[in-house]
Amino acid sequence: MAGPIIWDEKHKVSTNRVEVDPITRLEGHGKIEIFLDKDGNAEKAYWQIPELRGFERFCVGRRVTELNQITARLCGVCPGAHHLASTKAIDGCYNTKPTETAFLIRDLFYDAHFVHSHIAHFYALAAPDFVLGPGSPAANRNVLGVVGAVGLELGGAVLKARAQAQKIQAMIGGKATHPCMGVPGGVSMGLNKEQQKEIISYAENLVEFGKTSMQVFNDVVLANKDYLGIIANPDLYYQETYSMGMVSDRKGKNQMEFHDGPVRVVDQKGKEVYKYNPDDYLDYIAEAVEPWSYEKFPYLRKIGYKGIVDGPDSGLYRATPLSRVNACDSISTPIAQSELERFRGTFKDLGVEGPVHFNLATHWARIIEMIFAAERCLENAQDKDLCNSDIKQKDISPGGRGVGCVEAPRGTLTHDYVCDENGIVTACNLVVGTTNNNGPINFDVCKVAKALIKNYEVSPGLLNMVEMAFRAYDPCNSCATHSLPGQMPLTAVIRDVDGNIYDTVTRN
Repeated sequence: MAGPIIWDEKHKVSTNRVEVDPITRLEGHGKIEIFLDKDGNAEKAYWQIPELRGFERFCVGRRVTELNQITARLCGVCPGAHHLASTKAIDGCYNTKPTETAFLIRDLFYDAHFVHSHIAHFYALAAPDFVLGPGSPAANRNVLGVVGAVGLELGGAVLKARAQAQKIQAMIGGKATHPCMGVPGGVSMGLNKEQQKEIISYAENLVEFGKTSMQVFNDVVLANKDYLGIIANPDLYYQETYSMGMVSDRKGKNQMEFHDGPVRVVDQKGKEVYKYNPDDYLDYIAEAVEPWSYEKFPYLRKIGYKGIVDGPDSGLYRATPLSRVNACDSISTPIAQSELERFRGTFKDLGVEGPVHFNLATHWARIIEMIFAAERCLENAQDKDLCNSDIKQKDISPGGRGVGCVEAPRGTLTHDYVCDENGIVTACNLVVGTTNNNGPINFDVCKVAKALIKNYEVSPGLLNMVEMAFRAYDPCNSCATHSLPGQMPLTAVIRDVDGNIYDTVTRN
C-alpha cells in the first residue's frame, strides 16, 4: 500500500480566528476554535461542546428501575455501557448483587458490546486518517473510502463481525441497540443451549476478526515510517497525565477489566497512586467547570485542578484504551496478553520506560482491547453455567445509594443514584467516559494546533490533523454534557424584507 499523504496545499487566512465547525467523525456535536497571534501562529485552541442535554436532572423523580432504560438512550453508541453501569447502580440501591449466572450473562453481553463499539471506531472513525492519509480529500476520508482502499473482502469481514457482536447483544439484552435485560440483582431472561451454541460460533469468529484487525494495523500503520513519525513525535500527540483503568484480580493481580473491579490510577512513571472502590469515587475524583464549555473537567481531587496542563502537579488524568493498557499489569487472555507485550516492547525499543503517553497509540491499544473482549466473549460463552436458571435475586427492596461503574469503550463510566424506600430517585450523578478526558482532549487539540499552524497558513489536512487529536479518544459528546455554566447563549439576528441585517441582539 502506498504511503500516506500527510500534507496538502496550504492557504493563508485573513483573520486571527480559525474554526473547525462542525468537527467530524465522532458521536455528538462539537467545534474547535483556534486563535492566532499577531504573527499568525496558533496561540490557543479550544475543544468546545455547545450542547446541553441534562440527563442527570431529569432522572430525579423517576423510578430507579427505569434509569437503565433512560440513560441507555443518552446516545446510540454507548447504550450497553450505560445500561450495565446503571443496572449495577440499581443493584446498590436495592442492596443486592447479581447471581453468579446473571453476572456471567452480563459479562458476556458487555464483551460483545466492547467488540461492537471498537470495530465501529477503528474502521469508520479512525481508519480514514491512516488508510487514506490525514491530508487526503475530505470526501474520501470515510468508511467508503477505507473499503475502496483495503478491498471488499475486508469490508465484508468488518460488517460480518459487527453484526455478530450486535446479534449477541440482542440475544442477551433483548434489543440490539437499547438493551432491557437488567433488573435488580440479575437479568430478566436467561439463555438456552441453542443460544449458547450460536453465541460460541459468533465469538470464535470475533476472535479471528480481532487478529485480522491487528494485522491490518501492522500493515497500514506500524509498517509505515511516516505514520510512526507522527505517532512517536513528542511535539504533536503527546502529554504526560495520570492513567485510569479498572482492574481485576480474578486471574492475576491488576489485570485489565471492563465490568467489575476497583479503579486503579498510575502516575506518569507507572507507579500506582490510587486503587479505590467505585463506591468511594467522590473521595478521588472532582469536577471543575470552565465558562466556555457545557462539559465538566474531572481531575484527581487530592492533586487538584491546575487548568489544562499536564505533568505530576496537574490532577488531569486520561481514561481511554491507552490509559487502561497503562494502568493494568497484564491481560488474562493469551492473544491479547501477547499483543500487550509486543506493544510495550515496541515502545521500549523507542526509549519509552513505563506508561505510553503518545495519544495516537490509543488506536493500537483499542485493537488490543478488541481482541481481549473477543477472547473473553468466547470464554464466557463456553462456560458450563451459562444456561443455569438462577438469574435473579428474590426478596429485595429499594432504599439507599448505589454506585455502578464499568469501563465504557471510551473511558471509566460511573452512575451514582440515591432513591427512597419507594424506589424514587432523589439524586443522580453521572461521570461518563468522555468527560474524564475533557481536559486532556483540550490539551492535545491546543498542542497540535500550536505545532502545525504557523504564519496564517492552514489547509484541510492540517485542520484534520488537529481533529485527530480528539478522534483518538473516541469521544461521545451526547453523554458528556452535564455542566451549566450560565444561561444558554442566544443570538437573534433581525433582517428586513430584503434579507439585510437590521439588528443583532445577543444574550450570554
